[in-house]
Amino acid sequence: MRAIRGATTVSCDCAEEIRSAVGELLCKIKEENSLSYSDIVCILLSNTSDIVSFYPAKAAREAGFSSCALYSSAEPEIAGALPLCIRVMVLAEGEGAAKHVYLRGAANLRKDLKKFAIALDGPSGSGKSTVAKRLAEEFDILYLDTGAMYRACALKALSTGCAFEEKALEPLIGALDLRILYRDGRQHTVLDGKDVSEEIRRPEVSMAASKISAFACVRKKMVEMQRKIAAEQSCVLDGRDIGTAVLPDAEFKFFITADSATRAKRRGRELEEKGYAVDYERLREEIEERDRNDSTRKISPLRRADDAELVDTSAMTIDEVVAYIKKKIQEKV
Repeated sequence: MRAIRGATTVSCDCAEEIRSAVGELLCKIKEENSLSYSDIVCILLSNTSDIVSFYPAKAAREAGFSSCALYSSAEPEIAGALPLCIRVMVLAEGEGAAKHVYLRGAANLRKDLKKFAIALDGPSGSGKSTVAKRLAEEFDILYLDTGAMYRACALKALSTGCAFEEKALEPLIGALDLRILYRDGRQHTVLDGKDVSEEIRRPEVSMAASKISAFACVRKKMVEMQRKIAAEQSCVLDGRDIGTAVLPDAEFKFFITADSATRAKRRGRELEEKGYAVDYERLREEIEERDRNDSTRKISPLRRADDAELVDTSAMTIDEVVAYIKKKIQEKV
């Protein structure tokens, strides 16, 4: 007897969606495990509490799975659970390893079955880093702050007095001792054995990061590191060229932006919370200057990938942005 697990999601609570999703899931399980209808002894289905319009067991019967026992139940409400989700356990005769099937948004429940990447690009202060962290928490996957990596390069150059020139930077970056560690649910940027996670957030380092990221030797080194990390596990990356250069084949791409005044307010609040005095007009000018630098550099300029979804966060809260992107991801899968 084999126990085969599976799950899927629907985009809305309606009979048509539930019929389609359940039929697709069960047929895929039958196909992947080379089952006949007579092999299936029992199908156990459960659904999240936000699905009430149609019984998944009825959808299974309508899909042709009527010669076995069918059971359906509603799951209790669980904070943070994947919404609009239908789970299944198929008990079937036969030997061999079971091939579990997770479709649509439920594919994220099994990172061991499928790796995926979410690429978030956009200008400084658009909220992409905050959104990326939240998405990583929502999907229980890695968040890689690529901006922190460039900031670390800039901090190294500033602290050593290295000229911002290709020839001067090449040996510095070649010997760079940079590690990205994850402790207590947070990314820690470790440069030369020292945790510089806070130090790299200083305004002067931010401006230097924009300049140093334009050099080919720096980008080559950082992109190599980022691709290696992304190849090993599902993750969310945010930056300026994730969807265009770092992970051009990422399954989910979004370009997050906001007007410069809104971005200056957001960045200013962050700096004030850390004890810095803020001149908002000057900060807005610096942000606009960084936009020009990032979008006009010769190597991997800031731009929206052709297949990236545009998200203007100027009038949106973080919760609204996260909910919107989650919905778009669910629609695509």
